[in-house]
Amino acid sequence: QVQLVESGGGLVQAGGSLGLDCAASKPTFSISAMGWFRQAPGKEREFVASITWNGGSTVYADSVKGRFTISRDNAKNTVYLQMDSLKPEDTAVYYCAARAVFTSAYNYWGRGTQVTVSS
Repeated sequence: QVQLVESGGGLVQAGGSLGLDCAASKPTFSISAMGWFRQAPGKEREFVASITWNGGSTVYADSVKGRFTISRDNAKNTVYLQMDSLKPEDTAVYYCAARAVFTSAYNYWGRGTQVTVSS
């Protein structure tokens, strides 16, 4: 199965930027979409952004529209999340997820990377 590894998390001041990477261990021809989710302590995991693997169609949560950008590099089997104008409310563990072809649910998940935005 596909293994996902996130990287790029860290500590940043409010208003700053951070970029996250998620690399898949296997060819992505079997992946229809990849997305980013996040979970703050004591809160439910929430959707952040997604991108289809072939067409590159994107969807963003209202809370990050205009600030975050999701992209992918099919040749590198990698999805990115560029986060600008970060707010303390963005502090969470960010998870990469992948959806297999002909499915509607995300089947594969990374272990997460911590993003902390200080005031």
